[in-house]
Amino acid sequence: MEHEGVERLLAEAGVDSRRLRHALALLSDGQWWTLADLVRESATSRRTIESLLRELPLEHDGARFLMPLVHTPAYQHLLAVAPPPEDPVAHLVPHYGHVLDRLTDLIAKAPRARHVLDHVSATPETVLRRALLLGARFWLPGARLLCVGDHDLTSLAVKLVHPEADVTVVDVDERILAYIDEQRLGVRTRWADLRLGLPPSARDHDLALTDPPYTPEGIGLFVARALEGLKHDGRVLLAYGASERTPMLALKVQQELSQLNLLNEAIYPDFNRYFGAEAIGSAADLYILRPTSKTAPAVQSRLSRQATAIYTQGPQSVESAAGPLSVPARALSGFAPDLLVGEWPKEFTQPRVKVSTWLAKPHAAAPERVAVAVPPGLEAALPRLLLATRAAHVRVLLSDVPPLPPILSSVYDLRPGDGVLDAVRLPQPDGEAAAVLRRIFDNGHAKLANTWREALIAVARAQGSTLTKNDARALIRSAADWSDDLTPLEAPLHRLAALPDAITTTTTALTSTT
Repeated sequence: MEHEGVERLLAEAGVDSRRLRHALALLSDGQWWTLADLVRESATSRRTIESLLRELPLEHDGARFLMPLVHTPAYQHLLAVAPPPEDPVAHLVPHYGHVLDRLTDLIAKAPRARHVLDHVSATPETVLRRALLLGARFWLPGARLLCVGDHDLTSLAVKLVHPEADVTVVDVDERILAYIDEQRLGVRTRWADLRLGLPPSARDHDLALTDPPYTPEGIGLFVARALEGLKHDGRVLLAYGASERTPMLALKVQQELSQLNLLNEAIYPDFNRYFGAEAIGSAADLYILRPTSKTAPAVQSRLSRQATAIYTQGPQSVESAAGPLSVPARALSGFAPDLLVGEWPKEFTQPRVKVSTWLAKPHAAAPERVAVAVPPGLEAALPRLLLATRAAHVRVLLSDVPPLPPILSSVYDLRPGDGVLDAVRLPQPDGEAAAVLRRIFDNGHAKLANTWREALIAVARAQGSTLTKNDARALIRSAADWSDDLTPLEAPLHRLAALPDAITTTTTALTSTT
């Protein structure tokens, strides 16, 4: 019998054979398929689908294949008699064809995935359905949504479907933040490496949505940061998927969630579909998680033991996790730091602070010389580490010096070397606009717009005129409407790069007004 191999696979799968039966039903329609499309449509792992295909009489055309209709009658008794669980918002999708077209274009033009950050793009339909589900389950007018990482551009989908919602994105990928801002849909963007902290302006949200790295470490960190960004009665929507072949991995992830004392309000199976991630069937469930009275202390406990390695691949993967940066004694030769930032060997006796603490708040003292050890995998934080101090000389030790944004040259004389960067603070500049910019960068932990406002008032005073706070705010909002409520440390680099021109606009307007 030609279907004996298929029957054997179904018998081995037992009650979980519905995935295979659904894939078989799809193949029985006489359509051409690619392996990636069949994996995604059936939400079944690539290995499982490949085992099914080996048992079927297929016709091939390059990467495509089909089962000739002459063979399908032999398999009719093996097909699933009902479709997979109903999509809760499938009936709404046809009403948003124009939004789906826009999202399809946006996703196609978005920055390419970075595998070292575990980027896998969700389909446009998935991103739209996330936005529709948010509106179907929650009241979004006036609600505040935090996207904890947003390579999938869910933030844009939400603003297209629910423009009245307030949406903020935090992400470590500068390209994603710049692309989201280019669309001018009113999404706030904040830079953050979640291993180091959540930006101060990313708090007090009603809802948070995250599609994190699919390791227990990644899930635990991203969900904990999402919870930090919520009000006490908020919800976290989590996308997470695992192969039907690896239940123990899914169990480890659910144990991470359990340790955060969260209530599982709902799980929508296979809600998310992806271009890629075939090892997990190009699909992931959508969890709706609700914090309890025991969640907040559990979050703090979880974050106190945060590790650097959270990804599934690349140099920051859990499997290839590197230890702390090796700091040779010669690295500080001729440099006597007043303060050490990061992990340093015990033989260095100077006072020290954690990297996360350094970024979170101004240091109580005013050190002249600071040495910073940047752990492997955290090099993207370098511009913020330099802007977090007014020290005259900062020496940074790291495994590789990344390209540095030109805007830092307004503050430092930068001298990169082999695994070392010396940043020597420049004298205060001449010129009104340059002085305002420098004042902003000298106060990295302060709200950018507040420092800018006070600097403009000082410029007006030096000119012998008076500028009210409200007038200063109006000038700033006209030149940089994105500048409210964020600090230089959490501002994306493209926003910092735009500051000189925006500041010049305000000082020029000030001069003409006075």
